[in-house]
Amino acid sequence: MKFTKMHGTGNDYIYVNGFSETIEDPVAFSIKYSDRHKGIGSDGLVIIMPSESCDFKMRMFNADGSESEMCGNASRCIGKYVYDKGLTTKTSVTLETLAGVKVLQLFIDSNNKVEKVTVDMGEPILDATLIPTTFAQSRVINEPVTFAPELQYNITTVSMGNPHAVIYLKDIHLLDLPKIGPVIENAAIFPRRTNTEFIEVVTDNHIKMRVWERGSGETQACGTGACAAVVSGVLNGLNQRKTTVELLGGELTIEWKESDNHVYLTGSATTVFEGEV
Repeated sequence: MKFTKMHGTGNDYIYVNGFSETIEDPVAFSIKYSDRHKGIGSDGLVIIMPSESCDFKMRMFNADGSESEMCGNASRCIGKYVYDKGLTTKTSVTLETLAGVKVLQLFIDSNNKVEKVTVDMGEPILDATLIPTTFAQSRVINEPVTFAPELQYNITTVSMGNPHAVIYLKDIHLLDLPKIGPVIENAAIFPRRTNTEFIEVVTDNHIKMRVWERGSGETQACGTGACAAVVSGVLNGLNQRKTTVELLGGELTIEWKESDNHVYLTGSATTVFEGEV
């Protein structure tokens, strides 16, 4: 079976062409081949498939085999994959995900390859029950939570089709995420677990972020997480609606437009190598 290794701002996945390849057990495949020592090495598996309602459909599996609703970074890479490999000639592509339909705007370089992609991520979900969380109030903004006796944070919850908890701190580079991340991810207040973004505000249009992703651990970047972080920053009065998010793998530009209430994610997409298993 042929595969392509790609990354969006360091968030790397194994991409498989579901038009020509069949994976009988994508859960087992993702667990086996995401292993960075004994497999290909990735944050998970993305299968690009036919869609009855859109140009393409994505299925995404984390490194632990759990299936996620969607991924902003992976969506950008899908845009590059389908254009660069001649599966489409469109520069505006619709993508079916478990989090709804996403629209990808492709930017082509002088070599007729996709250089960067803007993803219309849709409207953020702020209703606490829909994210989902177990909080009684309609929105969770800067809410104090005790996750463990020594682990107390104020959190803001947002869904971008998948759940996020945003936390503001200083010196996020000092955080012991392998210790902290699993506790928050699996907290009882998040019925479907959560992704967690740790944010350090630099200016009102520049934030730094580290992320613990549900099912994958700390990753170089998280597109939906960056979107959730900017939405959270607006709700908390900490950043502008258009903000640069600095991650371990690079930078993303996020804009939460007032005109349509949609969040737009712009960043690079990179092919690392092709292979066969």
